[in-house]
Amino acid sequence: MIYPQNFEQKTGFDKVRQLISDKCLSPLGQERVIDMGFESEMDTVSNRLAQTEEFVRILHGDKEFPSSYFFDVRYSLKRIRPEGTYLDEKELYDLKRSLQTINDIVRFFHPGNSESDEILYPALTRLAGDVLVFPQLVGKIDSILDKYGRVKDNASPVLMQIRREITVTMSGISKSLQSILRAAQSEGVVDKDVTPTMRDGRLVIPVAPAFKRKIRGIVHDESASGRTVFIEPAEVVEANNRIRELEGDERREIIRILTEFTNLVRPMVPDILYSYEFMAEIDFIRAKALFADQIKGIRPIVEDKQQVDWARAIHPLLYLSLQKQHKEVIPLDIELNPDKRILIISGPNAGGKSVCLKTVGLLQYMLQCGLLIPIHESSRTGIFKSIFIDIGDEQSIENDLSTYSSHLTNMKHFVRNCDEKTIILIDEFGSGTEPQIGGAIAEALLDRFNRNGSYGVITTHYQNLKHFAEDTPGIVNGAMLYDRHLMQPLFKLSIGNPGSSFAIEIARKIGLPEDVIAEASSKVGSEYIDMDKYLQDIVRDKRYWEGKRQNIRQQEKKLEEITARYQQDLEEVNKQRKEIMRTAKAEAQRIMAEANAKIENTIREIKEAQAEKERTRMARKALDEFKESVLSQEDANDSIAIKMAKLKERQEKKKQKQTGQPLAKPQFNREVIETGDSVRLKGQTTHGTVLEINGKQASVAFGMIKSTVKLELLEKVSKNQIKKEIQKSTFISTQTADDMHEKKLNFRQEIDVRGMRGDEALQSVIYFIDDAIQVGAGRVRILHGTGTGALRQIIRDYLKTVPGVHHFQDEHVQFGGAGITVVELD
Repeated sequence: MIYPQNFEQKTGFDKVRQLISDKCLSPLGQERVIDMGFESEMDTVSNRLAQTEEFVRILHGDKEFPSSYFFDVRYSLKRIRPEGTYLDEKELYDLKRSLQTINDIVRFFHPGNSESDEILYPALTRLAGDVLVFPQLVGKIDSILDKYGRVKDNASPVLMQIRREITVTMSGISKSLQSILRAAQSEGVVDKDVTPTMRDGRLVIPVAPAFKRKIRGIVHDESASGRTVFIEPAEVVEANNRIRELEGDERREIIRILTEFTNLVRPMVPDILYSYEFMAEIDFIRAKALFADQIKGIRPIVEDKQQVDWARAIHPLLYLSLQKQHKEVIPLDIELNPDKRILIISGPNAGGKSVCLKTVGLLQYMLQCGLLIPIHESSRTGIFKSIFIDIGDEQSIENDLSTYSSHLTNMKHFVRNCDEKTIILIDEFGSGTEPQIGGAIAEALLDRFNRNGSYGVITTHYQNLKHFAEDTPGIVNGAMLYDRHLMQPLFKLSIGNPGSSFAIEIARKIGLPEDVIAEASSKVGSEYIDMDKYLQDIVRDKRYWEGKRQNIRQQEKKLEEITARYQQDLEEVNKQRKEIMRTAKAEAQRIMAEANAKIENTIREIKEAQAEKERTRMARKALDEFKESVLSQEDANDSIAIKMAKLKERQEKKKQKQTGQPLAKPQFNREVIETGDSVRLKGQTTHGTVLEINGKQASVAFGMIKSTVKLELLEKVSKNQIKKEIQKSTFISTQTADDMHEKKLNFRQEIDVRGMRGDEALQSVIYFIDDAIQVGAGRVRILHGTGTGALRQIIRDYLKTVPGVHHFQDEHVQFGGAGITVVELD
């Protein structure tokens, strides 16, 4: 139930309806928009939302949806129900194209016949499931009409014969007229540039009035100025009469063909009309999806219960209005649940109370009309059976009702009909009469709404309602925030405490005399002024602590991410350490076994040699050689130690980073690559900077290009080495000078990167600018096209970083404009 009758006008839904209607392709969809209404059945609402959400996905998909020919031919189909009537050529042409569109739409949702095919759009596929298509009928129309919607020559043998005879006769008339015209021109009766023309469907010759007696024939017409008469020569009168007869025969044959086809269509009219109802529904859903795309609407979580748990809800009409002014709307966070069903919003005038109330009313109504709404995806919505609204000046001269009487009339309806499935929206509750009695009546009504279990959003300035909400379960206070220092509203809703009207502050800002403000303050008493001030202080403190809490949440989240990453790295380190220790132990055991065997063998040889000097010397030499091999193995073990040192150093750095201790200046170690180090690809000369290391891969910035490279492909480069290579690169050999001269001769002043991907185009521009600077080009052009402007922006961002670029700008509009960047080089 929706109350009152002008609910849509009060919430702005009438404008939403018009915006959706404007997006329809035909009257078919527009009629559906007019019939769109409030639904309280969960299944119906969910199905409508699913259909609209699926169509939004279609709009953003790669496959184009067939929406070319949404023609409304229902009137024509209903008109041919009596025998003897027929569809004319235009109606038949529209029927053919729209039936083809319906066929294409059904095939869009049923692309294959295999049961294993994935159904991408289940709700829309169900909608298209029972729709009949008429491919044979479309084929029959194709055999009658050509691609321009005219009846074909071969639509029947009789029609072909008639049109062939018309062509032959017209050709004969044209030849005769040309002969007569040439003779008249040679006699000077007709000007040289005159050609035959058509009057009343007959070919005639334009002649000056003074010479009309010179040509024998019938005068059919004269020009508006009277300076030209149009004569049909007697020689072609009979042929023109024959043309008229043949045209009549042609028209009768066309009507016969159309009537015959219409007799074939007539029994199918009910099924065809049902297919057009499907087209109307698709047109309607498409318009809803386009509107949802325009307002950034989504399909929220909908539950079959009464609730409002919305995050970042936006009034769609306000969003569209501010978007045109390049402004942003401030979103609304609001929650109504069984424990806090009624929200009493207070605060200063022009602080956003009414906008908040209208946002709730409009979005809930849109949702239950099957429209996607602009809220955050984490929001949870419910279904209400009734929505009641009381907003604005309802003064009625016709019914002799004052504003307050009109409000009370609405309240009478609310009290009689509200229940636990009703949401009530009241603006400026209790206003319009003497404050004390108005506040008392409002409090009694509020108590009744609460006892009936209703939900609601109510705005007010009355203090007694704020106190009542504070002390009554089921009702909660809320405040529209206001910046007391800047004296301007923040348009943000804070639930939990009542708001101040800031009447004294606003009066002082406007410039009301201070003595008047002091007198007013004394009349209401210090207790009221202090209470208002306390409310302001509470709101201010709440904002402060909310900000603090938000910062703490962000820091905790960041800390959790760092801890998780550290734990992952630590596990990886322990795994590597265990592997290294296992390998080292195995190697040590092998070395010890070989050493023992070698020593024992050497001792045996010395004993067997019985102290012969040469044999002893050979044995000692073999032992020394083995010692050197062991030392080389120790060097290998040293590499293991280096790896261990790397891991240890990484752990120390992480600990120091978390504890805030200053990092010791690291020694240059070629084997260890860390964030911030200068590196290059092995075998390459281009230097880059390590931005981030993730496991065995590193994110490296080579100039403006960011790449992810395996660590094993990189080698660390010291700053001194970079300087030496730069100095070394400044030496120019004779061969290099010759190459530079050749490059200068072959250098082109412009490059075309249109159609390239961003990274590919940027790499080409980098090489091009480098070459331009090397050959000393003063001015070059980069052709990138206009398009979306993304390629142009990437290129210009790079040019800003090049020291050799003095200036760049758009090319002159005559030579390409914004599609070409002209670069001036130093």
